[in-house]
Amino acid sequence: MFVEYSLIPEDAKVWIYPSSRKFYTNEIEGIENKIKTFISNWKPDDENFKASYQFLYNRFIVLFADDENTTLTNADIDASVSFILSLQQEYEVELLDKMNVCFKQGEFVQYKELKDFKKLLKNKALTAKSIIFDNLITTKVDFENYWEIPIEDSWYSRFVK
Repeated sequence: MFVEYSLIPEDAKVWIYPSSRKFYTNEIEGIENKIKTFISNWKPDDENFKASYQFLYNRFIVLFADDENTTLTNADIDASVSFILSLQQEYEVELLDKMNVCFKQGEFVQYKELKDFKKLLKNKALTAKSIIFDNLITTKVDFENYWEIPIEDSWYSRFVK
């Protein structure tokens, strides 16, 4: 069942899908409606299941699932990946490539291949203090505290010389 984000507990599961491009203003309402519809129908027979989402920077789709009183099966996770694949195809974006890097450059969010990110660090276009998005986190509490962090505090710090 779809619930407000504030009702999702801190230990809820999180999946972050960064888009290879910023979504256009005229796409956002449709995407959000599709996400709400998916979540509302994700596990319709399980009254204990609660899920929510955040759509951030017009680029990140973040799904939250409270699995405290219910079990998330492989089929449930497959359903969410299938949904993301359908968005990827419909909007002609990449959403499932976890090896690309998202970071802030000024007020803008950038999406780069890892090799290009390394070049930016080498050329000092980014520093250890630059803000990176750790899209590999898995819980709501980590999302709230460690999603947007300086490169030096992330696993990407190994690329800073």
